[in-house]
Amino acid sequence: MAFIQCDFFSEVLGLSCSMNVILPQETSGQIGMDNRVISKKHPTLFLLHGLSDDHTIWMRRTSIERYVASLGLAVVMPAVHRSFYTDMAVGYRYWTFISEELPAIARSFFPLSDKREDNFVAGLSMGGYGAFKMALSCPDKFAAGASLSGALDVANLASIRESGEIENIVGDWTKITGSNNDLFYLAEKVAESDDPKPKLFQCVGTEDYLYGDNIRFRDFVQSLGCFDYTYEEGPGNHTWDFWDENIKRVLEWLPLNSNV
Repeated sequence: MAFIQCDFFSEVLGLSCSMNVILPQETSGQIGMDNRVISKKHPTLFLLHGLSDDHTIWMRRTSIERYVASLGLAVVMPAVHRSFYTDMAVGYRYWTFISEELPAIARSFFPLSDKREDNFVAGLSMGGYGAFKMALSCPDKFAAGASLSGALDVANLASIRESGEIENIVGDWTKITGSNNDLFYLAEKVAESDDPKPKLFQCVGTEDYLYGDNIRFRDFVQSLGCFDYTYEEGPGNHTWDFWDENIKRVLEWLPLNSNV
């Protein structure tokens, strides 16, 4: 595998940004690694971080580089700080950045496929919310989205926290429901449309403080009855032990080399 640390200028944000990228590399001399390249334009997983983290966290806390080596899969890990993957009420347009500018920039730097069937998004906690938001907002661009311990019911989360930070992110938090920041609304919108339906994978630990929010979203998606949807739960909390184990499940589940 090849690992690249990138700093670049975002015209959307008007500032310098960072991302880490793992690229497939056909080698036989890396001890303990089974490297593979499956195409000239690599299928790509956009892997998103949580609220307290940044673009480096997945490589520091998991073995993601080793897990993807045999898959021929590129991994793009951007930084969006504490934005909740939104165009912030007070702050920067991180949703526009992550959903539009970042994929274009990454593909201009590296040989990444722009085909829908080759593009996937996953994340943990805040990044789980961001992953489902990207998959459901851009179903024509992403074949699959995966949430690990996702903050999936942001309206409920905002009502509990009632913090100034949330108002800086979304403005009036009482208006989240039914907006483009509401995953329930986005899922229903895709269900009622003729848009392609992304595959969805959701997992959460039964001891996680976001367990109830995950159950509500699970039940809602299942009630729509139109998604290829996988839900898994098991013992675990909001910890890296859980995410390191379950990102392997996500990689097993991804529809690589298939038309979705």
